[in-house]
Amino acid sequence: MQSKILFITPPFTQLNTAYPASAYLKGFLEEHEIAVAQCDLSIELFTSIFTSDFLRSIFKEAKALRNFHYPKVSKMKALYISRVDVVINFLQKQDINTAHRILEPGFLPIGHRLENVNTSIVWAEGELGIIDKAKHYGTLFIEEIGDFIQANVDEFFAFTKYAEQIATSASSFDQLDDFLSYQPTIIEERMLDILVAQIEDQNPNLVCFTIPFPGNLFAALRCAQFIKQLFPDIPVAFGGGYCNTELRSLEDPRIFEFVDFISLDDGEGPLLKIVRFLEGAVDSNELERTYVLEDDQVVYKNKLPNTIYHHRNLLAPDYSGLPYDKFVSFLDVVNPMHRMWTDARWNKMTISHGCYWKQCSFCDVNLDYIRNYQNTTAADLVNKIEKIIKDTGITGFHFVDEAAPPKMLKALSKELLDRNINITWWTNIRFEKTFDAELCQLMAKSGCIAVTGGLEVASDRLLSKMKKGVDIAQVTRVTHNFSEAKIMVHAYLMYGFPTQNEQETIDSLEVVRQLFERNCIQSAYWHQFTTTVHSPIGKNPQDFGILITGPEFEGFAQNDLYHEDPQGADHPKYTKGLNLALHNYLNNAGYDEDLQNWFEFPIPSPSHPKDLIQSFLVPKAAETA
Repeated sequence: MQSKILFITPPFTQLNTAYPASAYLKGFLEEHEIAVAQCDLSIELFTSIFTSDFLRSIFKEAKALRNFHYPKVSKMKALYISRVDVVINFLQKQDINTAHRILEPGFLPIGHRLENVNTSIVWAEGELGIIDKAKHYGTLFIEEIGDFIQANVDEFFAFTKYAEQIATSASSFDQLDDFLSYQPTIIEERMLDILVAQIEDQNPNLVCFTIPFPGNLFAALRCAQFIKQLFPDIPVAFGGGYCNTELRSLEDPRIFEFVDFISLDDGEGPLLKIVRFLEGAVDSNELERTYVLEDDQVVYKNKLPNTIYHHRNLLAPDYSGLPYDKFVSFLDVVNPMHRMWTDARWNKMTISHGCYWKQCSFCDVNLDYIRNYQNTTAADLVNKIEKIIKDTGITGFHFVDEAAPPKMLKALSKELLDRNINITWWTNIRFEKTFDAELCQLMAKSGCIAVTGGLEVASDRLLSKMKKGVDIAQVTRVTHNFSEAKIMVHAYLMYGFPTQNEQETIDSLEVVRQLFERNCIQSAYWHQFTTTVHSPIGKNPQDFGILITGPEFEGFAQNDLYHEDPQGADHPKYTKGLNLALHNYLNNAGYDEDLQNWFEFPIPSPSHPKDLIQSFLVPKAAETA
């Protein structure tokens, strides 16, 4: 009998497009004559919750639980119930007639989000602007229902995660185990109904869950628990980004009440060996990078040398069977770069495996997904692009590399142009000096509309300490080159890096202000620095002037670390001011405001001159004159 795997992406991930893990593994496994079905349980559950029928159940459940948060939503429940199907259908298809209908006065209930809608937004002319405005209002309407669900029915519910708070930094399995002993919530019951229908329909002999983030773990465990109860003969496997980063020191056997195999790093080799083991073709000692339970002990099976499946030899991801008609486009943030994460359909694929730089001191450079850099050819990539377009009908691509190599982007752009293949694409990069004006223009011509990259702390001292391999002057010129080519730039920003002082924090904000003002970047996001156990900082904290204070590892997950930074500023107190300033810059406002006005406490004046960023652009202009 041919083996059959059912791949499940548990709730919740992105709701506007398919997560790529199962698609990559489907292409590989079917080449080895293993049948694969894939279920995006994330979008299946979401679109099952946001229906008029289920919303009636939600209101009844809230009343039964005697929870009365968001009374305005309860008061207008008939209107929410009668409108939800129309709004979800519109967010899936976005037709102009329904857009007009949604924007009619009185069509949507004016709840706690819509009553605070930003009426100063200037929408595009014509149908595009009408559809965008309706999409924004429809998104706020759906978010109001989501708020009601979380406050009254299921505290774990959120749009792109579920129960993330009990999976983050879960050094012990205790809390997860406790919550798994509770009765499923009404949301979880619906999820389990969908799961059972999938298993009965597909009849797999192995169910695999990809767990990319902490916000997918609890739902995967709840599903696995249910499979063990209803389908005890079907083995269950876990893999994905969460396992790869958080479960590398796993000792607690309790998780094996719900799961049979937990694999690490790239799934191709481990999964193929698991299938052959279940078929009886190999014994358990042939398993690779896989945790199992033997004699009530967690055992890591890793037959060496590992079977290597090189990135260049893997087939294109296979997205067939995924419900592209169900994905929804949200428009909660109008910033054109931010909305790319929640709006429109994107085929996700990687140009290269791993990171060609792999030196940043805050990054998981010791782990396979960063360390193991593998490349392919532009011709091979474009062949895969053509196949994916044929499978999905979608010509938008998000290349999800850790850092797409400039040489590959140049070759890819030329190949797309030579073969006259019209796609729209965006990717993550390092702000390398290789991205000169000529390369940026070439990328734009081939369909590139945006890039994201790590500016991190805009301080040359700290960039050097991070081993970013860039400085502010270089970032300025590179982002300017992209912007001149009409390619949007999003910068990842960091505050709270070890030894970062108050002056450097304010100077970083000044650099960010000038980069926005000069239109070098159009979008950005602040992250507060966190030490991870797999990074150079986590491994050698003394080299970076910090002291690790916890958490104590208790046999389950190990990734984020707590630390003290005796030389650094009191970093959390800057969060509000940094975000307030950034919010204004994102809206092309506030450039003339004194930085002090963003903060509720005294700050030092920036030490950078007001024309710092401009001064970095002048030499470049002189060189090309």
